[in-house]
Amino acid sequence: MRKRNFLQALSLAIVASALVTPLASGGQMAVPRLVFPVVGPVTYTNDFGDPRGGLPHQGNDIMAAKKSLAVAVEDGKVTFWTSSASAGCMLYLYGRSGTMYEYIHLNNDLTMKNDNQGKCVAGTAYAKGLKNGAQVKAGQPLGFVGDSGDANGIHAHLHFEVHPRGGHAVSPYRYLKQGSVLLFAAKQRAQVSLTLTGTLIAADSTAGTLEMRLNGLTSSTGLKLKQLSRKLTLELSPDTTAVYDYGADLSLERLDGLAAGTRVMVATTVSPATFATESGSALALVTSAVTIMSD
Repeated sequence: MRKRNFLQALSLAIVASALVTPLASGGQMAVPRLVFPVVGPVTYTNDFGDPRGGLPHQGNDIMAAKKSLAVAVEDGKVTFWTSSASAGCMLYLYGRSGTMYEYIHLNNDLTMKNDNQGKCVAGTAYAKGLKNGAQVKAGQPLGFVGDSGDANGIHAHLHFEVHPRGGHAVSPYRYLKQGSVLLFAAKQRAQVSLTLTGTLIAADSTAGTLEMRLNGLTSSTGLKLKQLSRKLTLELSPDTTAVYDYGADLSLERLDGLAAGTRVMVATTVSPATFATESGSALALVTSAVTIMSD
């Protein structure tokens, strides 16, 4: 298990570095490495400065499915803003680094349609239970992506701004490109299990590792994601069970001989939500069952 322990230590060191290592910001106060602000498939471009109604765009628009989770990019304090006709439901995150972030066009719909029947309140625009003025941790759910304000009827997206020292906005693009992308998000220390679907890269029952290419995720929190493409290294526990989808059992040692590209469904053990598990750090997630899927 020496290899597993080394990988886990290395992974946690990388996670710690991601939270504290600053990035230069053109002579301004450094903006730290961020947690990417949206969970799940997204698209975005470097549209900072583009014209928007005669004014330059002050952020990057992150296109995502309606009601995708928006999360804290660093530790800090949140302030709700609920009375802007243009921004709609909005949230400020005052980061521990001194950087201020704006989350704009959060959800105001009660259904998955553009009904505009919701208010800028926790459970609709903001994460359930989140309070104005709350202290939050990096990766903690803050709200839901929407199309409120002058984005009404447009594809749901998060307009995200970065303000070093709380001053003028700078382009978020390179911070987003280097951000830590989460697999899922939950209240810190909440007990969570995942069901992961994808293809096998390799298994090593002696080292206690399983590598897979992830393409779908379902969380016990209710989160469901598709169209993912990400490599994960999970721990194979001695208690992990392995079966074919038609019911036949197989030993963990037999996993070692399966061809790369074999379709698998992996269930993880119930474990507390931490930054390591949420970001899918190597060996942070432990398998409870591996199902080999038929072609």
